[in-house]
Amino acid sequence: MANLKEIRNRISSIGSTMQITSAMKMVSAAKLKKATDTIMAMRPYSEKLTELIQNVSATLEGDNSGVYSQEREIKNVLFVVITSNRGLCGGFNANIIKQINVLKATQYKDVNVDLLTIGKKGHDILRKSFTVIENKSDLFDHVDFANCEVIAEQMMNAFVEEKYDSIQIVYNQFKNAATQDVVTEQFLPLLPVETSENTSSDYIYEPSKEEIINTLIPLSLKTQLLKAVADSVASEHGARMTAMHKATDNAKELRDDLTLSYNKARQAAITNEILEIVGGAEALNN
Repeated sequence: MANLKEIRNRISSIGSTMQITSAMKMVSAAKLKKATDTIMAMRPYSEKLTELIQNVSATLEGDNSGVYSQEREIKNVLFVVITSNRGLCGGFNANIIKQINVLKATQYKDVNVDLLTIGKKGHDILRKSFTVIENKSDLFDHVDFANCEVIAEQMMNAFVEEKYDSIQIVYNQFKNAATQDVVTEQFLPLLPVETSENTSSDYIYEPSKEEIINTLIPLSLKTQLLKAVADSVASEHGARMTAMHKATDNAKELRDDLTLSYNKARQAAITNEILEIVGGAEALNN
């Protein structure tokens, strides 16, 4: 009977776990809807702003792209690593950490690499192997343009002051609830302007092209960081919802197996008791 009691305790424990994972799945599903709406609304704006900057920049004569486009020999690189503050989201954080290690071992193996982390999980692991100049995990308390603007300006100033020759953002890009792609996106220097025959230049400028582009570039960089953070938030909720769904299914399967084992053990125990009773009765009759 001790074995039966142990199985009953395991079934009860697994049932409690199922309630927790199921609740976490529903919470993540609710948050995913809001996060998805945010990133889907932001992407067209970000893409159109980038297109506008490219079109206007393509019509400028000479090198008017400013300090944010300076190409220098890469000696110091800053990775902005976006993970999450909480776990239980499958390989969401592990994939980012793996990507950082791969980049350091291959493309940036001969240069100095520093990290600016956004997310507690990535910071706790990567600080053991890399120099983390700052951790901005509190950004997830209020993900908005004002908070992202402060971080973006810090990165832009570090590039202008030549502390870093390249700044890259590494994050999970949201595709759907089950799929998140790890993306390494160049923040600074600005990528070369792509020109084509279809480049539109039918704009009326006030006050001037140069002043407009010098205003739009910082705005575009700040929007780029906000979009990356919003992408990561949506990806986190999608990854957690999927992970908790799988965990609930696995717990249900394990509970069913234990219930079957419990019923078999209980049936065997009852059969043994009946045999003992019958054996005892036969002994008394003899």
